[in-house]
Amino acid sequence: MAPRRRATLVALSLLSLAVSVVAIGQDICVTFKSSPSTFTVVSSGKAAPIFLSPDEWPGVQRAAVDFASDIESVTGVKPTLANVTISVAAEVTNSTSSGTLTPIIVGTLGKSSLIAEVVNNTKLDVSSIQGKWEAFIAKEVKDPLPGISSAYVVIGADKRGSIFALYDHSEQFGVSPWYWWADVPVTKHNALFVDSSGCSHGTPTVKYRGIFLNDEQPALQNWAMEKFTNGTGAALTGSPFNHFFYTKLFELILRLRGNYLWPAQWSSAFCIDDSQNQPLADWYGIAMGTSHEEPMMRSVPVEWNLFGVGPWDYATNQQNVYNFWKVGAERAAPYEGVFTIGMRGNGDLPLAGGTQNIQLLEQIVSDQRGLLMQVFNTTDVTTIPQVWTLYKEVEGYYEDGMQVPDDAILLWSDDNWGNVRRNPVVSERNRTGGSGVYYHVDYVGDPRDYKWITSSQIERTFEQLSTAVNRDATNLWILNVGDLKPYEMHTEFFLTYGYDSSKWNPANLNTYVTSWAQREFDFSPSDAAEVASIIHNVTRHNARRKPELVNSTTYSLVNYREAETVLAMLQATSNASTRLYNSVPSETKGAFFELVHHPIQATLTLQNMYYTAGLNNLRASQACLIANSYKTDVENLFDQDYALEVEYHSILNGGLLSSVTYQTDAELDHMMDQTHLGYAYWQQPMDNSMPYVTAVQAKKQALAGAMRLLVEGSMGAWPGDNQFNCAAGYGCPDATLSLDPFNPAGNRYVDISAGGPTPFTFVATSNVSWVTISPSQGSISPSSPEQRVFLSVDWSQVTGAESALITFKATVQGQPSMSSTVTLQANHTLVPSGFHGFVEGDGTVSIEAAHAARNTSVQGLTWIEIPGIGKTLSGVTPWPRGGDELNFTAGTGPSIEYDFLLFNTVGQNGTVTITTKVSPSLNSLGDGRPLGIALQIDSGAPQTEYFVPPATPGDLPDAWDGNDGWVANSIIEVPFVFPVQPGAHTLKVWMIEPTVVVQKIVIDTGGVMPSYLGPPESVRV
Repeated sequence: MAPRRRATLVALSLLSLAVSVVAIGQDICVTFKSSPSTFTVVSSGKAAPIFLSPDEWPGVQRAAVDFASDIESVTGVKPTLANVTISVAAEVTNSTSSGTLTPIIVGTLGKSSLIAEVVNNTKLDVSSIQGKWEAFIAKEVKDPLPGISSAYVVIGADKRGSIFALYDHSEQFGVSPWYWWADVPVTKHNALFVDSSGCSHGTPTVKYRGIFLNDEQPALQNWAMEKFTNGTGAALTGSPFNHFFYTKLFELILRLRGNYLWPAQWSSAFCIDDSQNQPLADWYGIAMGTSHEEPMMRSVPVEWNLFGVGPWDYATNQQNVYNFWKVGAERAAPYEGVFTIGMRGNGDLPLAGGTQNIQLLEQIVSDQRGLLMQVFNTTDVTTIPQVWTLYKEVEGYYEDGMQVPDDAILLWSDDNWGNVRRNPVVSERNRTGGSGVYYHVDYVGDPRDYKWITSSQIERTFEQLSTAVNRDATNLWILNVGDLKPYEMHTEFFLTYGYDSSKWNPANLNTYVTSWAQREFDFSPSDAAEVASIIHNVTRHNARRKPELVNSTTYSLVNYREAETVLAMLQATSNASTRLYNSVPSETKGAFFELVHHPIQATLTLQNMYYTAGLNNLRASQACLIANSYKTDVENLFDQDYALEVEYHSILNGGLLSSVTYQTDAELDHMMDQTHLGYAYWQQPMDNSMPYVTAVQAKKQALAGAMRLLVEGSMGAWPGDNQFNCAAGYGCPDATLSLDPFNPAGNRYVDISAGGPTPFTFVATSNVSWVTISPSQGSISPSSPEQRVFLSVDWSQVTGAESALITFKATVQGQPSMSSTVTLQANHTLVPSGFHGFVEGDGTVSIEAAHAARNTSVQGLTWIEIPGIGKTLSGVTPWPRGGDELNFTAGTGPSIEYDFLLFNTVGQNGTVTITTKVSPSLNSLGDGRPLGIALQIDSGAPQTEYFVPPATPGDLPDAWDGNDGWVANSIIEVPFVFPVQPGAHTLKVWMIEPTVVVQKIVIDTGGVMPSYLGPPESVRV
């Protein structure tokens, strides 16, 4: 975020020799080598001059200044930038230091007299962009103006078309959109060229593409106060969000090819905090709006609390509320914007009054539209962009019959957790105002705030928004980004996809992150792929369950080695990130830390803290001395969590704007202020608090003796009594373990743990030769308080079901020896010759949905994989998402098949429960078309489940909410019960509705144990 580095002569000698261009979602036209088909931008220390017409849009003029600065940042050569008239263009060209380099001419159709003359002189065909929203072309043109033999002409169909064209080239030159906001270094080159055929882009997929700063306290507001003020915010609100802040944000949005903003609101008021905010937004080229609950360009509740008279209630205080709105409309009228219409209660609450609010809201909108016609002095209100957000109960009013003007944009909302509640049905797609999507990667509310760190998957966002594209919800997209940081990459993906959705599909979605990593860090393809893996692992982990919802028992401590496997994945990811962090140049470390390294370090630290706290509590309940070591580890990890916050705040040094006075030199100070540990209910805790830990008396031996045996799959401990040893909790038999050849882990374990301060040695033996014990002996002491012993089976020596007795004998210092036994039951199951598929192991068949045996298409629809989506591996969904909304009855639509083998169904009395784990989608075609899926085994009758029940209009199903609900768990579990006999079978999954995403299928034959992610995938033969 420091000011851009200017190349010195020494630095120029070390400029990158790379010949590849990295830009995300763009057609490439920049190159770094000259050829007969290229136009020279910079070569041999000279730069092409840049010309604009004096009558060009101010925002284009300003972007051209950035464009020239970007060229200098990349090459060290500063191009001439000039406003010229037609008559002096050739004179300026010949008088500049560019020598023989011909100019770059930039301008907007219908605005620039220079471009008009170029088009007239050359008969240049501009029909591909004429009248198109934000389109542009750029190409070399011969004899564009008198006295100029050639020029690279950049033409926008409108002002943002011209702006996007310039920033498109800047990014390809080597300037990241995040050069300031994430301190991404500029990639240096000695020379710049563009293909003579140039670049172009048509109308973007989504008309208005923007972000919403929200819940901006404590991080963003404290940071901005330090960086953009002298310690005193706006006079009326104390807000630090002045024009110094917002102009940096406007530039970022435009570089990301966005065009729209909902400004910070909760203790800020965009228009009164700084009188320059609103005109500068328009000057830059940003269309302004206000959030879903702030009508008519006025901040609510802030401005109403300052200037409002009486209650915020249109039913009882109509004139005062109307007058309040009139000020907002008049204030915004000179500038480009989209007016939010409608009304919610003060502070983003529902209106009081229930169903009668429909009539009131219709009157409110009618009065607002009348007011707009009055202010804009027009009889055609449809020329004034308006949006009505169907958020929470407002959607319910719409479903209950509330009328929305046809020309107003219907803005459908997600559930605040990235699951779109509704998309337009066929009958809603011919509205002149169209519709759009309000989406979240940050939220404050039930069931829990999530706003500390990145916790959304771009795979999920793509899946949801691809549906919006195919259902024509493309007039306005707005992303709630909270504090903006640390959601940089996701914010860019949202705007990039909205700019041109045609560039992205499930097969190439992973290239978004690899391209991003190459652009930001100049990484090789292999290192960029590693970054993509790091980002995927972090976001998948945090999307499984938001960090604010994780606790010490989220992941099972005893079943499927789940918690330790999750931690091992994060540790390996951290190791990969550390390797890259240590390898990048010093000028890149800040950006890499912010964008990649900190998220994995912070995530690993938090998960390790909770996991270790869970072990502390478990081992204390098992009377194990190691509980105290885990307590110390948790305390250290708690300190490490804060240390990472401090490191984030101090990783960079230097100022943001030379005109701003700072309190400290830490550029990122406060951006990680958000609390994230110690949630007791939905609202953020007022401070971070460490997970609960306890201690055992280190000087006293456990009642049952020095040696403790802890077996896999049990929270109990032997010898002695423990509530988990058996149902009675006392007088329980010795522990028993079972194993078969198709258990995914391949073995079982027993942990030998110290029951106090007295050291001992142990020896483990078996009464049969087919058990391998590793290690078979060891020493336990306060300094080495626990040892894991693995038990594996030589299946060539086992026929059918056999049992082994494993004896653990402890020689205790100064005490009588101890002996305890564990029974290992081995069941040698066999696969019939010729079978191929998933095999029951450990009492279950667990299948990742992507691993199908067969896939059948119907009417052009087929099940495809969306790689990376979901909690474990990926998901499958019917594709393509079409606008015709095909749905089917069970047995008639596209199907996907899985072959599996069962050995017994005793545990389920001749039946199996098949749980289909489905992404927590909602009935986006309305409750009249609920999401459904059908399952069939072999040739039996299919069963259909519609798993998202109708809800009160504007509300969500009961199962959605709560700390163990659909969104908290990030899954919907759909159970089916089928009568099944042992043997080989085929499971067929039928499409019913088009937007279901199946992640995993678990067939329970009686052995499924509690866990968060479900059993690991079964062995496939």
